[in-house]
Amino acid sequence: MEPGFEMCRDAHANLMRALVLAFAVSWSLVTSASAEPSRVDPSSYRVVTEVEGLDRPWSLAFLPDGRRLVTEAIGRLRIVEADGTLVAEPVAGLPPIYSAGQGGLMDVAVDPDFAETGRIFLTFLTGDEDANSVRLVSAVLAGGELSDLKILFTATAKAGNSNHGSRIAFLPDETLVVSIGDGFDRREDAQDPSNTLGTVVRLARDGSVPADNPFVGEPGAAPEIWSFGHRNMQGIAFDREGGVLLATEHGPRGGDELNRIVAGENYGWPIVSGGLDYTFARVTPFETLPGFQEPIIEWTPSIAPSGLAVYDGASFPEWRGALLVPALVERAVRLIEREDGRVTAQHLLLAELGERIRDVRSAPDGSIQVLTDGENGRLLRLLPN
Repeated sequence: MEPGFEMCRDAHANLMRALVLAFAVSWSLVTSASAEPSRVDPSSYRVVTEVEGLDRPWSLAFLPDGRRLVTEAIGRLRIVEADGTLVAEPVAGLPPIYSAGQGGLMDVAVDPDFAETGRIFLTFLTGDEDANSVRLVSAVLAGGELSDLKILFTATAKAGNSNHGSRIAFLPDETLVVSIGDGFDRREDAQDPSNTLGTVVRLARDGSVPADNPFVGEPGAAPEIWSFGHRNMQGIAFDREGGVLLATEHGPRGGDELNRIVAGENYGWPIVSGGLDYTFARVTPFETLPGFQEPIIEWTPSIAPSGLAVYDGASFPEWRGALLVPALVERAVRLIEREDGRVTAQHLLLAELGERIRDVRSAPDGSIQVLTDGENGRLLRLLPN
């Protein structure tokens, strides 16, 4: 039985209610565990605007022929040609999408075997205000249209318009993982493995549950769960060189995290957190406790990390292996340098733009490509000077 698993369901809910009542007082902001980042000299790179006028762009993915896919949270999937031309008509054949709050059409990922399968994967919100869930589907993309759509997974339903983001990452064993938020008002459920709120789930690419998932066969546990105790993971990526799965996670006011995701482990939310609630009360008095995984980095005050990529291109050799973390509140991309798996430095990239950054990707051509946030979002390409 994995650490923390036995403290679940009603016991967790009762513990959290007691903690909230006992410690709902305003505390001063906790200090960040990370040093103040330096700014990357903007003269060391150039920024090319490829597309403007995107409506709440959320995710970016690359097709083998050089085209790019961009999701818009309002429920549109767009194609950008290799030369930077935005195809006027959105991709046809999407399923009904519920767009509200932070939810809508979220991540898009291209099957590593796309040349053979033609399939892409999407996460989005389905349902209505009374009951809505994060859903994962796959479909064949051809000629600007989706076909053979398959529902692979639907997370635990919740009510209301508060929903947290969802990302997809492929693992080397031909499985995939999907991050599922805690639903905001359902935070205690992140400690209850009978549901999938506040979790990373792992599936085969056909949606079946791998037999070696950590909670397969555990009475009352959702077999899809890979890890739990999460809040709002809007970035997830597999670091092939290091052989580890990494994720970024929003705290409330502070307590943002970069985590190494390990099968079966509990990441603490909301029992363990360095953040304040939106009322400025401490969520919990515990920043660490035995049995809960500690973050690699904690950011307080919040930077609002909205994605994650491992840079593996040739255009910026000095950054190869670095992590790229787009940030909404910080209005920059965190460039996190590492050595032997340890964080050695953090820098701010694109801070001179002063724009909220929604997504960042290491492109096949060696460039770094970025989506800015909002109703007039842009697709940017970074190249060396």
